[in-house]
Amino acid sequence: MLIGEYTHTIDPKKRLAVPAKLRKELGDRVIVTRGLNNCLFVYPLTEWQKLTEKLSNLPMGQGDTRSFLRLLFSGAAEVELDQLGRILVPDYLKQYAGLHQRVVITGVYDRLEIWEEARWNSYKNEVEKNTDMIAEKLGQLGLY
Repeated sequence: MLIGEYTHTIDPKKRLAVPAKLRKELGDRVIVTRGLNNCLFVYPLTEWQKLTEKLSNLPMGQGDTRSFLRLLFSGAAEVELDQLGRILVPDYLKQYAGLHQRVVITGVYDRLEIWEEARWNSYKNEVEKNTDMIAEKLGQLGLY
């Protein structure tokens, strides 16, 4: 399971070190793509395969489905972790997520998310203010 919050920097060659605690679960190759809220999603290949199988069952006749699939798949890049556990973040993904130097890597169960540090802190502060309301909604769904 991928969990935790880690602050790192992207070096001038656009390489980002993946925390050592997470590398074993990720494997040697990962998929990096556009995520939600202007972050990047990083999937181990096995989790990416599971996701693509689920998404292939969505109704292609719906415009929102097509738009989401286009955004997710056109933005995807398969990248390799180098010997030091770094990934190369493609320019178009750096631009999408507004990544400059300091980033936050978060573990979200089956994937990692890469956030620009200030955007992550703003998002996290907003969510923390609404924790009780979110728990209420999850409780109504029988999930919490």
